[in-house]
Amino acid sequence: MSALRDARATEATLLAELQERASVAAFPHVFPPERFPFPRRAVHERWVQALADPAASVLVAERAEEPVGVAVVRAGWLDGLYVVPEWWGKGVAPELHDRGLEIVRDLASAQIHLWVLEENVRARRFYERRGWRENGRTRVVPFPPNPLDIGYTLDF
Repeated sequence: MSALRDARATEATLLAELQERASVAAFPHVFPPERFPFPRRAVHERWVQALADPAASVLVAERAEEPVGVAVVRAGWLDGLYVVPEWWGKGVAPELHDRGLEIVRDLASAQIHLWVLEENVRARRFYERRGWRENGRTRVVPFPPNPLDIGYTLDF
């Protein structure tokens, strides 16, 4: 069982590092690191903005007081969920997911949406097992090589 806590306003660097560790391990087939370096500056800025946004809730999962995952939610959206690879398959992602959904439900949202890389089969299976369904929307990811994101929705 992970300890879940609210992220601190000063933790943008930590959150960006967690996202980088998870993403580099999960997506080398989509973003080969030798061709497409991880966009550290843009990702760090994303977390700075999320932490400053009063409408966003940023959760950190810890095991033995070590941060191992992060999720961000806002009304109607799961904007990101990342777990470092050493903790994949050990219950951290479901804990972050379920707590994030509780927060969104408490905001009186009737649905929640997310984007997931088309080629992120592991994540797509994770969400589909929890009742998420493709909603027919797609978007191009702004980072080269510009893969496709698939929209998912879950009704409460």
